[in-house]
Amino acid sequence: MLEVKIPLGHVSGRVDHLGIDLKRQRLLVAEFGNNSFSVVDLAAGKVLRRIAGLSEPQGVAYVPSPDSVFVANGDDGSVHVLRGGDLAPIGRIELGDDADNVRVDTGRNRVVVGYGKGALAVIDPISLAKTANIRLKAHPEGFQIDETGTQAFVNVPGAHEIEVVDLATGSAQSLSTQGAGSNFPMAIDGDAHRILVVFRSPPVLMALSSHDGHVVGKAETCGDADDVFVDRKRHRIYVSCGAGSVDVLEPDGQGYRRLARVPTAPGARTSLFVPELDRLFVAVRAQPIKPAAIWVFRPAS
Repeated sequence: MLEVKIPLGHVSGRVDHLGIDLKRQRLLVAEFGNNSFSVVDLAAGKVLRRIAGLSEPQGVAYVPSPDSVFVANGDDGSVHVLRGGDLAPIGRIELGDDADNVRVDTGRNRVVVGYGKGALAVIDPISLAKTANIRLKAHPEGFQIDETGTQAFVNVPGAHEIEVVDLATGSAQSLSTQGAGSNFPMAIDGDAHRILVVFRSPPVLMALSSHDGHVVGKAETCGDADDVFVDRKRHRIYVSCGAGSVDVLEPDGQGYRRLARVPTAPGARTSLFVPELDRLFVAVRAQPIKPAAIWVFRPAS
């Protein structure tokens, strides 16, 4: 159910990916179309700080050690690093082109950023040095690091593939997309040993075995999906779509069935499910008579 709407103020254009600083109860918002980055105080329900002058920020993540925030910029390929507490700039990493999704491997204390025409940059969050560069066949969209920290599963829609990358050696193997295209969001269901990939063409969720990559289940979804998450507590899946809804799915035999299609707003395709807070945050871009906002949903029991 929709619990609250937190206004973002004067933010134009698309709002991209979200991150969370659990330590301070802050939501991190990449405001792509506005060339800005905002921090939302969830306890107060308001924007705490907005940093302007960025270059199409797309990905954002909080890194517990050493307490910093990474913001990836699509236009100039830079990654801005901010101090977690006061958000002061402490570094900048130049990747060259189209820095996008950011993932944090807390077990090995490293940051992985997808960028360019096909690469993953592995970054040491303390020294801010790029320690590895893993080549892919095309630009990476949604990707996830497995729970062991040894592999990354990467959506590469430009190559019509899903690549499985060995993070130690940089070697990769390809998984078939079964003829589906525009595979953007991805999640790992560790309990079911499945990789969940959502396609836009056609709009379908495909579950692949994390052991050998074979397809173990499918389900139709809402259109223009950009994020997917697993609610391990309820054994549910949330898919947020630009068509203006969030699909709630649950396993049904070898496939999935839709429990609900929750209305949001046109273009609200990015979201973040935070299990520790038991909330789904959906980024809603500005409408002609309504400002941009973060809609906060509390999952039904």
